[in-house]
Amino acid sequence: MHKPIVAVVRYEEPLASVRKAVDLAGGLDHLPARARVFIKPNVIYWTTKTVFPKYGVITTSRLVEDAVILLKERGIDDITIGEGLVTLGPKDRETPAHAFESLGYNTLKERYGVKVLDLHQRPFEKVDLGDDVTLAFNADYLASDFLVNLPVLKCHAQTIVSLGIKNLKGLINVPSRKECHSEDPERDLHFMVGKLAKTLPPSLTILDGIYTIERGPLYDGKARRTDALVASSDMLAADMAGTRILGYLPSEVPHLVHVARDQGRSLDPSEVEWRGEAVEDFAYRHEASFPYTDDGTLPLPMEKLGIQGLSYNKYDLSLCTYCTPVNGVTLWSIAMAWKGKAWDDVEVLTGKSMKPTPGRKKTILLGKCMYQANKDHPDIQEMIAVKGCPPTPKAIVKALQQAGIEVNPAHLEEIETYPGMFMKRYEKRPEFQESFYRVD
Repeated sequence: MHKPIVAVVRYEEPLASVRKAVDLAGGLDHLPARARVFIKPNVIYWTTKTVFPKYGVITTSRLVEDAVILLKERGIDDITIGEGLVTLGPKDRETPAHAFESLGYNTLKERYGVKVLDLHQRPFEKVDLGDDVTLAFNADYLASDFLVNLPVLKCHAQTIVSLGIKNLKGLINVPSRKECHSEDPERDLHFMVGKLAKTLPPSLTILDGIYTIERGPLYDGKARRTDALVASSDMLAADMAGTRILGYLPSEVPHLVHVARDQGRSLDPSEVEWRGEAVEDFAYRHEASFPYTDDGTLPLPMEKLGIQGLSYNKYDLSLCTYCTPVNGVTLWSIAMAWKGKAWDDVEVLTGKSMKPTPGRKKTILLGKCMYQANKDHPDIQEMIAVKGCPPTPKAIVKALQQAGIEVNPAHLEEIETYPGMFMKRYEKRPEFQESFYRVD
């Protein structure tokens, strides 16, 4: 049995570095002639309201163009770039269009004749993934002959890493994404992400590690310039390499364990043929989780502020993609509202699985799922419900103020300007270049 091949290359110059990684891995050797190729970058988030740090969050446009060039050199004319962005409004078409224009995808369309698709505007088809799991995948992807998967090499606060397999989550529709964040401990997010690999056509994965990020997957993580590229026609093997670069063993990542078990594979590095540079030359321990108190009832930075009278329990795997951005801004707004006087024993619950703590005076149920799970719970003395999916900033402000936490409404109602605050981390640091996210 042949070992899967993984190439690890240092990014040094446009096109040449990506070409080297792909050639070393033999990544396009099994590309069918006249194939319909689907390119899946990672554009997890976008806002039209501010410039925010994309480093380690979004696939570099440099890598996307390089992949298109390599395909065109092979005579491939049917190329689709497709992504389904996370937006606060389900009918938002402006934000994806702005993202594709800003990232240069429309320039690639004009220059190379590729198609660019907002997957939320395209049809989906249900796919039986086994173990009584059915998810709806984009039909264009399912009809393709070959996948070029271009995830960012990053950590993830829930799944530890977000690499090739996790990037496939952007191919499923919104109800399926929410279903992945199940409250069932036996069929949790790790289990569901592991199932995504069941749909794969022949593929090439290139992990974009020009920038990597700790405590991802969003802009509030800490990015670093790593200059690592990983290429393989075996997605699990590519993810094994990326996991090690991020400072973890593949066996520490539950969804990789699920995939290996389903495929009858080993996660032992000796089962892979390694080419190029050593993984160890790039490896650095990237923290995945945001720090909380030992009992998990408050983010550590909020405890250091001296905040009292509030319990805001640590996010769990059931907190879905659509509540996550709102959750971060809510925490920041609460921190900014702290004036040194203890609040009235308020508890905030998120996701689908959390349960109220007996004796708390006020319980905020943040989001439709949390409300449905606990609306009749006997341990709630005063329930303050925020029922939206995701909850609106206005509704969150109202709930917090009802609980006695006088947040500034502008902090939440201007939620789309919040990511711009994090650009300050990268100012006057020449290794962080916005030019990687443009097509010139």
